[in-house]
Amino acid sequence: MYKILAADDEGIVLDSLKFIIEKEYGDQCVLQTAKTGRSAIELAESFRPDIAIMDIQMPGINGIDAMREMRAENKNTVFIVMSAYDKFDYAQQAMQLGVKEYITKPMDRKKVIEAINRAMSQVSIDKEKRSNDLMVREKLETVIPILENGMIYNILLSDQYQDLENYKNLLDIPYDYGFVTVLISGEKQEGIHLTNAIGTGVVLQKNYNEIRSDIKGAFAESIVGGTMANKIAIFVPTQNDRLEYNERIQLIEKCRTLVKNMKNKYGVMLRMGIGPVCSLNDMNTSYKDSLKALRLSTGSIAHADDLQVSVEYDKDYPMNLENNLFNAVGRGDVSAATDYAERFYDWMVERDSEDLMSLRLKVLEFVIRAETAVYREGGTTYHYDSRKDYLPTVMSASDVDSIKEWYLSKISESTRDIIEHLDKSDKDITIAKEYIEKNYTSNISLDDVSRIVNISPYYFSKVFKEETGENFIDYLTNLRINRAKELLLEGTLSMKEICNEIGYSDPNYFSRTFKKNVGVSPTEYKEGKGQ
Repeated sequence: MYKILAADDEGIVLDSLKFIIEKEYGDQCVLQTAKTGRSAIELAESFRPDIAIMDIQMPGINGIDAMREMRAENKNTVFIVMSAYDKFDYAQQAMQLGVKEYITKPMDRKKVIEAINRAMSQVSIDKEKRSNDLMVREKLETVIPILENGMIYNILLSDQYQDLENYKNLLDIPYDYGFVTVLISGEKQEGIHLTNAIGTGVVLQKNYNEIRSDIKGAFAESIVGGTMANKIAIFVPTQNDRLEYNERIQLIEKCRTLVKNMKNKYGVMLRMGIGPVCSLNDMNTSYKDSLKALRLSTGSIAHADDLQVSVEYDKDYPMNLENNLFNAVGRGDVSAATDYAERFYDWMVERDSEDLMSLRLKVLEFVIRAETAVYREGGTTYHYDSRKDYLPTVMSASDVDSIKEWYLSKISESTRDIIEHLDKSDKDITIAKEYIEKNYTSNISLDDVSRIVNISPYYFSKVFKEETGENFIDYLTNLRINRAKELLLEGTLSMKEICNEIGYSDPNYFSRTFKKNVGVSPTEYKEGKGQ
């Protein structure tokens, strides 16, 4: 159904248009008419036509001005201009309004129908595009909160940042810095604590969509996590790596207003902790500091920068280098870890090459910190006496180059240990395959092999198939069948001896298995010489 508005000051023209449209399109169209520019504008407001056929010369408001007013109200109307005045200036003004159809009077029935057909086609295309856009928008409205919650959980609350760039692109995060603020709820405040966390957490969950909209209203670019008991973590991107004093004051006032409005709206006590601005790679620090701020203040709003919850560093201290170094160690990137470690070391030497004691202490701190990261990953054994030579080694080093050599080797070693842990599945499967190849002639089982690598049979089976592309039984069977082929072609052993040689105790079962996998029986294979 197409809604058409026809505007012309000549009644005979409107009657002609009505006759043509009703005869050609029947029930496909609903037609409304107007004789002045003003009445066309007023009618368009309520009728909202898909197509408007407009005469340029009408009393009062002319057709061009009327179209301009109608376009402001409805950007989707397709205009067909009609005039006895075939002048370029009129056509030019009409084109500026997006008019693509221009009909001259007296009207030609065929040209009118052709113009309306083209306009209908454009309307259908526009409607389909709007429908698709709305469908995409509807899907995004469902997906984006899930992505935002994923970013908060997987990046802000953990130590792994593999998906950071993906989140930045998917959520259109414009900057590389930001801060985390945490909203917590309770029934009433007792000191720094809020009571009935569970009950008010239910209120947060029940009203989550509205609360999320409230937060987005205050911080348009914010990433809002889901409810965690009585907490909601929020990441707010910032362009710079720190907030100026006035910016911090404005932020606190904005949070104060937000908390006050939501408290009245949802009937629960609310507090907000605000962490310091950090790089995206260090957002969990901002999160932790926002919680510290809440523990150190009884106010409804607590900003970490006001309470000095985090360590202050010398202005020239390369905190980004330090963070990048340990992020590289944590993900097992030897090249990046060594590069950042060397750059940090060069900064220390440049700062004071004579202060060997501070250099030694910092080197020891970083090496032990990197090794601690390895221990936390698991998959290695901690030895109480493994570091007993560290202090003597760095103390006996008499120049910056020898200290550097030891330091870089230890950082590299720790990072490689991380890789080995991350590659543990590959190592386990290699050990398993070696065991199978040595013992396939025996009656080995999945339980036997999984016990060798100290993994549960369920998990081993899953990892084995992921790494080899075959399940355990198929892998073992193929190994045995391939060896059987070799023995059959050699022709020195009986069928029973071949069965025993490859781990089958029942010749009949071996024969069935062989034929199922090869397509012929063992005897036929032997006679055909493998063909």
